[in-house]
Amino acid sequence: MPPVTATLIWILVALVAVGLYLSWTAGRLDRLHARIDAARAALDAQLLRRASVTQELATSGVLDPAASIVLYEAAHAARQAEEDQREVAESELSQALRAVFAEVQQVEAVREAPGGEEAARELTEAVRRVPMARRFHNDAVGAARRLREHRKVRWFRLAGHAPFPMAFEMDDEPPAALSDRPA
Repeated sequence: MPPVTATLIWILVALVAVGLYLSWTAGRLDRLHARIDAARAALDAQLLRRASVTQELATSGVLDPAASIVLYEAAHAARQAEEDQREVAESELSQALRAVFAEVQQVEAVREAPGGEEAARELTEAVRRVPMARRFHNDAVGAARRLREHRKVRWFRLAGHAPFPMAFEMDDEPPAALSDRPA
């Protein structure tokens, strides 16, 4: 085999190897973006569930009128918030929940009311699931960001036209009175 042919074969093999590697990286990035979409849908579902349960509890008559108004307005604002204001509205709902359920006595009063045990259990589950869903989402965003920062991804535009993933930053600390009790 002439040396020129051998050199061309090695160049072709190297180009195919680089192409396969770039294709694998693009596929990995695509899977990360799909994971972000799935995690965001799960986070949205948990946030909606938390707001819905909060609104149900606020309109049930179990809480005092002031607490009901505070929770209802915060939950309504969280459900109706535009995407650019969503993090703030969800944080305000977390703060309202902590203010209303700052003490165990309030949770016990809810549990003692008719239907209150079920309402308190649903709210406890909802406020516990939001931080987990947010953590899964933000972990997926972090992994995609780290991969997108690599030079090969930028130089070869392996991310295509996908928007740069953004983490969902909010105050999601549950009320101590709800998190101390088993669900």
